[in-house]
Amino acid sequence: MNIEIGKTAEFSKTITEDDVKKMVVISGDDNPIHLDEEFAKRTIYRGRIAHGLLSLGLVSAALTKLFGPGNIWLNQTFSFTKPIHIGDTLKAKLKIISIDKRKVCTVETLVYNQNDELVLDGKAESKVAYIKKK
Repeated sequence: MNIEIGKTAEFSKTITEDDVKKMVVISGDDNPIHLDEEFAKRTIYRGRIAHGLLSLGLVSAALTKLFGPGNIWLNQTFSFTKPIHIGDTLKAKLKIISIDKRKVCTVETLVYNQNDELVLDGKAESKVAYIKKK
């Protein structure tokens, strides 16, 4: 696989009620802002929001598309910039912005909702750990 500065990858997914329920089971995060509409109506969001980490999951999927098999995600910095709602269609957009001498790539990691609003802004470090047999 050809790894070079400027290479991009994308991954899209619509966030469902089932995704939120699975995230509760996987993470143990049962904050009522994700589960209880009456509680969530009394928050600044005026309704339920999905777990922000679901947007980071799309980054993980896009990293595999960007680098192929054997990708190792080494580091990630990120900020959640807008809430995610059940029913939002998110798109992770990744771009390699640098490659160091160890072949570790710095990747811009952006996730947008269906309104083209940025919901996650970040940078990752990643490299391919898979060695092809000759």
